[in-house]
Amino acid sequence: MFENLNPLDRSTAWLEIFLLMLGAFLIGYLIARRYYLRDNRKKIDELEREKNKYKTLSMENPNVRHDDGLRVVKTRERAGKLAFEPEPELIVREDLPKELNFDSFGKATEADKDDLKLISGIGPFIEKKLNGIGIYTFKQISKFSSKDIEDVTYLIEFFPGRIERDNWTKQAKDLME
Repeated sequence: MFENLNPLDRSTAWLEIFLLMLGAFLIGYLIARRYYLRDNRKKIDELEREKNKYKTLSMENPNVRHDDGLRVVKTRERAGKLAFEPEPELIVREDLPKELNFDSFGKATEADKDDLKLISGIGPFIEKKLNGIGIYTFKQISKFSSKDIEDVTYLIEFFPGRIERDNWTKQAKDLME
């Protein structure tokens, strides 16, 4: 009764195993193909959008061509004439200060030096720059006019408008008291 329990002894067993393996393979293949095709479709769509963006940029400026991700700018025509007007040259302003006018807020020496880092907005680096142009005391900063602030901002290469926003003059007056 139990002599023929080995399933591989049946004549159809190998065929059943083959069909099950083939079915598993096909299911896995179809799922993987759909998954990867969806990802590739997203990449292809993204590349198409980028290509169209370059085409619209080329339409806006006929001197710029975008081929295969490269940006090519046409600078001269065949006759040697410029294809477009060059950008204007840098204008050097003569009204910018080369040094400070100490008459309005006074001179100080390193011996009179205050700890300028107590003013909010002045760190060690800015303090060194201020000392480098001759500003050492709270008294000097408290007497700054708007022109002096402009000159100091330019000379220490600080953010324009930052001295007013941090209100250095008021802070310096408060620290002198």
